[in-house]
Amino acid sequence: MTSSMFFNVTTFAYLISMLVFFVFLASKNKSIGVAGSLIAYAGLAIHTVAIGLRWKESYDMGVGHAPMSNLYESIVFFSWTIVLLFAYIDLKYKYRIIGAFVLPFALLGMAWAQLGMNTGIEPLVPALQSNWLLYHVITCFLGYAAFAVACGISIMYLIKTALEGDNSSAQSGGLLSMFPPLKVLDDLNYRAIMIGFPLLTLGIITGAAWANYAWGTYWSWDPKETWSLIVWFVYAAFLHARFTRGWVGKRAAWLSVIGFAATIFCYLGVNLFLSGLHSYGGGAK
Repeated sequence: MTSSMFFNVTTFAYLISMLVFFVFLASKNKSIGVAGSLIAYAGLAIHTVAIGLRWKESYDMGVGHAPMSNLYESIVFFSWTIVLLFAYIDLKYKYRIIGAFVLPFALLGMAWAQLGMNTGIEPLVPALQSNWLLYHVITCFLGYAAFAVACGISIMYLIKTALEGDNSSAQSGGLLSMFPPLKVLDDLNYRAIMIGFPLLTLGIITGAAWANYAWGTYWSWDPKETWSLIVWFVYAAFLHARFTRGWVGKRAAWLSVIGFAATIFCYLGVNLFLSGLHSYGGGAK
């Protein structure tokens, strides 16, 4: 079997997992929730094998590089990191309903990659022929994944506060009974960002080192670099506001959602709509 076939199976597994989580949300049956998690874990395992196979295929073709060098490969890797972070939170905290709000991000990424992109393996352009590629992409996308998880949790928080505000007593035994308490959601949002922020910082540092290796300068105010800095400042503001002004609850949740929107624009919007030194990568970082 080829890596493309495994990626297709992965996409199907994430779809089934998401639908099972939706059924879990409606039925409140714990066994269904466990099934959703197990299917997501199976998809993650298949996804890992697919990435390994694509890496091997590149060597078989004489190209020989990590599968993180173009838009297709980067989205596939981004989806993998999202499910990996979800699996960590799911195993540690057991709030399986979070999967209904996080798996859609991974599914959308995989579906877009499989249905709308060139999946061919191509040689690296000279600027990408560096070990910094691996260090930079891994740290950035683990940070992005943590922000995706934080966004999903923040959406849960905002839904819960909106419904409770409309009719707290009527909703307490319905949909909201499946959600973790607001304090827990707020804490999980903070913890996810505390994972993502240092990783994004490392991603910017390794990116600067890579830029110096490739272009002879650490920083050139390229659109990608500028937007990476904007994203960094958004999450730095989140942490600063929380530590110094006690920002929690809805304000923190909205800032988390805004931060992830900025992250997506940094990752996809800059590459698709703006030109710069990073355009060659087609979304490599």
